Amino acid sequence: MNKAWVLLVLCLVATGCSREFWGGGAAGAAAGVVGAGAGYELRARQQLAKLEEDYKAGRVNQHDYETRKDQIQKGSIFY
Repeated sequence: MNKAWVLLVLCLVATGCSREFWGGGAAGAAAGVVGAGAGYELRARQQLAKLEEDYKAGRVNQHDYETRKDQIQKGSIFY
């Protein structure tokens, strides 16, 4: 499932930069920004999942888990 999201984001970024697809530079730039933002949010989601996995496996203590979780959430729009 994650590979499908990455592929979708890459397609959005690639088409977002195309003037022919969007009919103008401003619309293409806006679509590129949306694609980049989606990629960033996907990465934040992956980091949270990995962090939770590490915490449950005992590789990260609770203090470090909470600190890193807060850092990821502050850099994300959705979390």
